[in-house]
Amino acid sequence: MQYGICHLSIVPLRASASHESEMTSQLLYGEHFKVLEDRAQWSRIRNAFDGFEAWIDKKQYKKIEEADYFSLEEDDIQLSSDLIEYITDENGLLMPVALGSVLNFTDRLGHRFEGEKTKPSVSVKENLINTAALYLNSPHISGGKSPFGIDSSGFTQTIYKLNGYKIHRNAAEQSKQGEALSFIEESEPGDLAFFDDNEGVINHVGLMMKDNYIIHVDGKVRIDRIDHSGIFNAELKRHTHKLRVIKKII
Repeated sequence: MQYGICHLSIVPLRASASHESEMTSQLLYGEHFKVLEDRAQWSRIRNAFDGFEAWIDKKQYKKIEEADYFSLEEDDIQLSSDLIEYITDENGLLMPVALGSVLNFTDRLGHRFEGEKTKPSVSVKENLINTAALYLNSPHISGGKSPFGIDSSGFTQTIYKLNGYKIHRNAAEQSKQGEALSFIEESEPGDLAFFDDNEGVINHVGLMMKDNYIIHVDGKVRIDRIDHSGIFNAELKRHTHKLRVIKKII
């Protein structure tokens, strides 16, 4: 088994071994993984944090030793806590890193980080909304996980990660976690609301707020009303997402 770490700011993960393939997720700086399959220019990997599997360009990561991989598994995770910070690389050049980047391996990569760090620990549920608000107006990008572009499940996963909780990468998988609620009125800020398409496939997720509001990604990270039918966009004057279930993860 081989192992790797993302040593660049944000790296795309692909559905297949091609730059033309769909971006299914991203790695942020410092995220580590197992290499499941090796080809001349591409590797299929499994992200250590959430088990997500995809293809990565071999020029966009560094290999690490097995001992390093397992030491990263055992270490208390340290994350960048500002929307954007900078790392100085081995050549003295600045490289931006996004909120949620992992800083445990920085020194061993020959990098220097002088910004604010956080060690996420299980926090009160209301803090999820405070963290989510940092991403307001971040644009939607399918597969994205950063303030420069994020999708609905990348958004909820990252918010939970920054507050010391681990959930799956995709909305459909996230919907299998936690306890289902019968009514919106039972929900608390930080609970997850899931939405499906006309074929019943769950394809969207957002974080419940107080007073029947939701923060989610639709074109950008935004706040909308939610009722028993789904998300109501006041600008469009119509429902944009059909509610399937609300889950209490915490």
